[in-house]
Amino acid sequence: MGWASGGEIFDRVADGLIAAKASEAVKRRVLTDLIILLQNGDWDTEDESLDRFRNDPVIVEIFRERGIEPWEDDE
Repeated sequence: MGWASGGEIFDRVADGLIAAKASEAVKRRVLTDLIILLQNGDWDTEDESLDRFRNDPVIVEIFRERGIEPWEDDE
């Protein structure tokens, strides 16, 4: 059984970092650690958070490094 609430936690932290204009290095450090912790807790909605932040190249790359790829558009 997965843990969908991880997305709410991730999204709030990512929104806070973006609002604070955190550097790429800070976003990378904080969000990589957070993703690892949430995945270890059986987070199963990573793709939804990735989609929400699809316009932030650093966040997209962090997810890729953790094995989560963006959704493909069906056009």
